[in-house]
Amino acid sequence: MEIIMKWYYNAVFYHIYPIGMTGSKRTNSFEIGEHRLNRLLPWVEHIKRIGCNAIYIGPLFESVAHGYETVDYKKLDSRLGDNEDLKNFVAFCHENGIKIVLDGVFNHVGREFFAFKDLRANRENSAYKDWFKNVHFGGNTDYNDGFYYESWDKHGTLANVNHQNSAVREYMLDAVRYWINEFDIDGIRLDAADVLDFTFMSELRGLTDTLKPDFWLMGEVIHGDYTRWIGDNMLHSVTNYWLHKALYSGHNDHNYFEIAHTVKRCVDMGQNISNAFYNFVDNHDVARIYNKLNNKAHFAPVHVLLYTLPGKPSIYYGSEFAIEGEKMSYSDDNLRPELKFEDYKDADKNNDYTKLIKALGNMRLSNPWLGEATYRELLLTNRQYAFLREYGDRRLITIVNNDDNNADIHLNISGEFKELFSGEVRNFDGNMNINIAGNSGQAWIG
Repeated sequence: MEIIMKWYYNAVFYHIYPIGMTGSKRTNSFEIGEHRLNRLLPWVEHIKRIGCNAIYIGPLFESVAHGYETVDYKKLDSRLGDNEDLKNFVAFCHENGIKIVLDGVFNHVGREFFAFKDLRANRENSAYKDWFKNVHFGGNTDYNDGFYYESWDKHGTLANVNHQNSAVREYMLDAVRYWINEFDIDGIRLDAADVLDFTFMSELRGLTDTLKPDFWLMGEVIHGDYTRWIGDNMLHSVTNYWLHKALYSGHNDHNYFEIAHTVKRCVDMGQNISNAFYNFVDNHDVARIYNKLNNKAHFAPVHVLLYTLPGKPSIYYGSEFAIEGEKMSYSDDNLRPELKFEDYKDADKNNDYTKLIKALGNMRLSNPWLGEATYRELLLTNRQYAFLREYGDRRLITIVNNDDNNADIHLNISGEFKELFSGEVRNFDGNMNINIAGNSGQAWIG
């Protein structure tokens, strides 16, 4: 029987936080001014050039401020434009061979969401009092509501909804139906999936499988046993925060054992699960990778690993240019800056960081088998690390070096291979002897 490869088996993602990237105001006036989502259209060609075939974008729907306090699940945020803008953006990306995955914020809603406004107005008599978690009319909140409600991470602007209520689940599922039918999206990243109701996620998988068989569901999971979220009746992928931490700290500490141990932990979960990980080195919630690295030259080996280890690589907008952004205790605005296309339109030609990302991204697209390839460690020291990815008769050998000095590497490998960055072709007879520059990485494809 022929195995049909789904698009997400070898997806290479570009992650956009649209309110930030388009320079939108941080507070919503709920009036459409400039249709700022259209500012992203020129970026699509750049995204293609650097070897990405999927965009994860969000949050997108009407909200109060940062986007995760949703007000209306069926309306594009007024700061970005209207629903026609979103429909056109998705269609334009599809024309360019790029899939679209958007944020699904289903664990909580904003205080201006219609059901929560009704609860505030009608209290015990509200038809929606069971839509929210742990509502107690004998308590109070910082907003002096005269009742208590559970919120995400104790942020009162994010009221947790009660997915034990079937009406709530159906409301959220109806929003997903609308997104697929109206905008033709290809997947959803589930915000706060680590605290999201499992029954809801299972029902969501059943719905999306029915509406669009190649639809992809990915969950934001930080801690816990990742296998709980991945399966035939659950999600396809989860965020790999384990590897995120290991990639930068393993370089900062000159400790490739940490990275290799993390990869083994992932691979030991099973081949299908390890290759389902959504891998990243930064995103809209954490400091930029350029800031996190003590030695900026480690940018190269970090990204060689990001693109060649099991899982789906993702680049957060702007990090392909090595822009900076520290996480602050009071705001995430530093992580979500406006970028103007004109300032970066030739970066893939004149920015060495961007050229590195471009080479790695297009290597992934040219070798789709990597999405399903096995993993085997070949060499491991504190400062050098090598491994084999294999699928049928196709092979990729990755070698990285976090030391300032060159290193001689000896591997028991046979066959003809071509190195990605230098273009060098060599035929090895069981003795692969390689000299690798300090703070660099190599990818040999055979």
